[in-house]
Amino acid sequence: MAIHSDAFDNANILITGGTGSFGRKFAKQILTTFKPRRVIIFSRDEVKQQEMREDLLDFSSRPMRYFIGDVRDRERLYRAFRGVDIVIHAAALKQVPTAEYNPLEVIKTNILGASNIIDAAIDCGVKKVIALSSDKAVSPANLYGATKLCADKLFVSAGVYTGPKDTRFSVVRYGNVIGSRGSFVPLLIKQCPKGKIPITDERMTRFWISLKQAAQFVVMCIDGMQGGEIFIPKIPSMRIVDLARALAPGCQHEIVGIRPGEKLHEVLLTQEESRLTLEFESYYVIKPPPLNSRWNADHLNGGTPVKEGFQYSSDNNPAWLSEAQLFQMMAEEDLLH
Repeated sequence: MAIHSDAFDNANILITGGTGSFGRKFAKQILTTFKPRRVIIFSRDEVKQQEMREDLLDFSSRPMRYFIGDVRDRERLYRAFRGVDIVIHAAALKQVPTAEYNPLEVIKTNILGASNIIDAAIDCGVKKVIALSSDKAVSPANLYGATKLCADKLFVSAGVYTGPKDTRFSVVRYGNVIGSRGSFVPLLIKQCPKGKIPITDERMTRFWISLKQAAQFVVMCIDGMQGGEIFIPKIPSMRIVDLARALAPGCQHEIVGIRPGEKLHEVLLTQEESRLTLEFESYYVIKPPPLNSRWNADHLNGGTPVKEGFQYSSDNNPAWLSEAQLFQMMAEEDLLH
């Protein structure tokens, strides 16, 4: 899928949760590669916004805007979305233990917030909205995953009730992000000096992607999306124990057991979804449901239907991350010191 710069040049682009790890990387990607009219950061924390301003001093002459707001606040979203062409919805409460202890708060942000995004985007005439999902939304084993599954369903179906408006909604689903705030890799590096690393289960596997790769994939999907698709990149797997050996050589492994809400292996594409899935060279696309096929789907030409019963999981993945590739990804994210 070739990327056309005219999709981003002179466009007004808004990122919800824009001060998070992905939002920062995506904003840099857009500012470095394209010439947007505005890049708008929509988030709740003014301190993180100030930190982002300082981090993006090299782009101080570029059209950055910062909105304090919460996706729970419909009125604020309507104000922020005026004149916006593209929305990247990255705001979410995503810590699994936090979600289990504060279920209603997570529902308000991840599900009702998604509904607010959809209504504001349609009513304000936004052209494209792409929502970031998670492998935990697939056959969810915890509340966070269940809220992301609900949000995915809302975005995939949103095109059904746009009426005469042509706002298009799609979803990007990927695995664990190396270097994102609160993820396993920074925790591992922090624990290394103690000489003991907590390991849940020696068999556990996970999908891995760098922030840079995630941002580039989302750019590609925004450019090519028609509405209702779920885009899934082909990314490598690695066993947690191998990751620990690479990043903390010589450290003792303390087996602590799988925590509530965790899976032994993650899944990005289920057997049930395989019936609607097309495979491309570097990604999969779950086609929109029939009720949502309002748009020209030429971008799906060239895709090969996967075999019925196919499942894309971290333990049956043909691509495995080597230590050299792991360190290369970490170097891209400035995680090697």
